[in-house]
Amino acid sequence: QVQLVESGGGLVEAGGSLRVSCVASGIIERDDLMGWYRQVPGRTRELVAQVSKDGVISYGNFGTDRFIVSRDNAKKTVSLEMHNLKPEDTAVYYCNLNDPYSPRRTYWGRGTQVTVSS
Repeated sequence: QVQLVESGGGLVEAGGSLRVSCVASGIIERDDLMGWYRQVPGRTRELVAQVSKDGVISYGNFGTDRFIVSRDNAKKTVSLEMHNLKPEDTAVYYCNLNDPYSPRRTYWGRGTQVTVSS
């Protein structure tokens, strides 16, 4: 069993920066990816970015030049730095851990709200 706890988030003006972090408890397996998704009410949850244990990064279909994901295997953490934020980045950001070879192994944090004011 893995638990994910997010921190950070909040309110920021357009053009600003914000960092969200997530710490995992439990056993992290070799193939586990850790990363971030986001969701706007009424829309499907979408990938922001995720990182493998050996540092391979996959980004979602937007803002790869504005979002920086990092992972610390020793601390079991994954963080997301967001820069030049736009109002359309407003969403709940969820920490995720998953094993791409084992669909049942997927865990989510409770989410943290990021609001970007115009």
